[in-house]
Amino acid sequence: MNRPVLRAAAGVLAVAVVATLTACASGSAPTGSAAPAGDPVTGGTLTYLEHQAYTNLYPPQAGFYPNGGLVNNLNARLTWQNPETLEIEPWVATDWTVNADATEYTFDLRDDVTFSDGTPLDAAAVAKNFDTYGLGAPDRGLTVSEAINNYASSEVVDADTVVFRFSAAAPGFLQATSTITSGLVSPATLDLSLEDFGAGNAEKIIGSGPFTATDEKIGTEITLTARDDYDWAPATEGHQGRPYVDAVKIIVTPEDSVRIGSLLAGQADYIRYVQAFDEPRVESSGFQLFAPQTRGVNNGLSLRFTNPLLSDLRVRQALVAGVDAQEVVDTLFTANYPKATSALSSSAPGYKDESAFYAYDPEKSETLLDEAGWTAGSDGIREKDGQRLSLTVYEAAPQPLSKQTLELVAQQLKKIGVELNVKAADSGTYAADIKDPLKTPLYHSMVGRADLDVIKSQFFTKNRNTLLSDDAQLDQLLLNVAGDPDPAARIEDSQAVQDYLAEQAYVIPLFEEPQVYGVAPYVHGVEFESVARPLFYDVWLGDKG
Repeated sequence: MNRPVLRAAAGVLAVAVVATLTACASGSAPTGSAAPAGDPVTGGTLTYLEHQAYTNLYPPQAGFYPNGGLVNNLNARLTWQNPETLEIEPWVATDWTVNADATEYTFDLRDDVTFSDGTPLDAAAVAKNFDTYGLGAPDRGLTVSEAINNYASSEVVDADTVVFRFSAAAPGFLQATSTITSGLVSPATLDLSLEDFGAGNAEKIIGSGPFTATDEKIGTEITLTARDDYDWAPATEGHQGRPYVDAVKIIVTPEDSVRIGSLLAGQADYIRYVQAFDEPRVESSGFQLFAPQTRGVNNGLSLRFTNPLLSDLRVRQALVAGVDAQEVVDTLFTANYPKATSALSSSAPGYKDESAFYAYDPEKSETLLDEAGWTAGSDGIREKDGQRLSLTVYEAAPQPLSKQTLELVAQQLKKIGVELNVKAADSGTYAADIKDPLKTPLYHSMVGRADLDVIKSQFFTKNRNTLLSDDAQLDQLLLNVAGDPDPAARIEDSQAVQDYLAEQAYVIPLFEEPQVYGVAPYVHGVEFESVARPLFYDVWLGDKG
């Protein structure tokens, strides 16, 4: 199975979502005004405002968008996933082959790539990266990447050839080599502990990408400095050679009003996390607005059925029917946040429309709760055997308008006699409570990844396990997605998972989550990887006028 065949397999996935990719591509285009671009200009510093501080730069733990925004620019990868077509293209690897059952992958590498300290990025370095990401290093706290399944071993054939072997089929591995969680760092960096990848240590990370981290001020600022020697961008990028800008100064700016005000006043060039209520202001002021989709598991609520209050299918179905996701979108968000119709985004490979299961029907909710023996108490909240139908959910700080979203959902559920307590994500009990289904029976989250394996990442018991599940049947369905070497069969496997999640009322999908950016009209070359993390390589600064 050579690379052209693999490209054809990727094409099967692309065809399956062609209509939604078109919509996603248009959502990624700027919707404000921009000055005529002209020829790219080299030089200058881009000022970028980030909503939150990064927490860790160990690639398998870089999914948090502030982490990913850094890792995406610090580290090259074996392959590049084209953000428009989702096809896998060469980057550090020039070619690859895969055996028939997807248990062995061979990569041929470029011979001119170096890490930022000048050491060569050869087959031995690549092998050490994936041995670490595929097997972990528990003694140093380095976890296994959720994007890599069934990893067994590597073999260095020569300086430019490496082979990876798997204990069972791993059809998602090729796409995994393109993700930020597989960013290539130096062998010396891989000897660090997890704490060494944390905040304050960015300058220790020796990567392979177009920028290096410099001038870090913990929790407030960090600079990405262009590598003059970088000359191995994917062929489909806008140019080759070093980045256009000399540096990107990233300033952590939690206050929405400060980020927007700084952009509009010309004090910042590019900001992440434009709230839905600020979108009209940005556009009407003549600035560019980008809203690329995250193409994974939708923003939604996991119903943790091991909590006794949610063990009855009828109760879960009542909660699903009692939530009006369209009202959430219409009240709090914009057209950049389409109502969810499945656990997966409509722009995700393998998506299946499950709208019939997620229709808003409060009368159905009332009937189901009556049948389950829950009757209205004196304050309108239902009771059974002396226990109130009172549930808890924590605000999810990374999710847009999480507190407001959950408060609106709580108002909707109150109408059917269910109490939903929304708690702030404090630094004390939060981390422990969200791992306990008795304390946190509902969990607000999403995950972005443009591959069929994303649904396993979210729900499998040995991955994120947002359901805190003990459902062996669900686990097997998820393993089918990750282990079937036939691309068409994997789509069917993913759709079977979506069916099961809907039938069992395990999730309440709310909306398809984008990342929304505001950009000054003189900033050109704005682009993102396949799940909406910014790539600064092609960015250049025009005349501010």
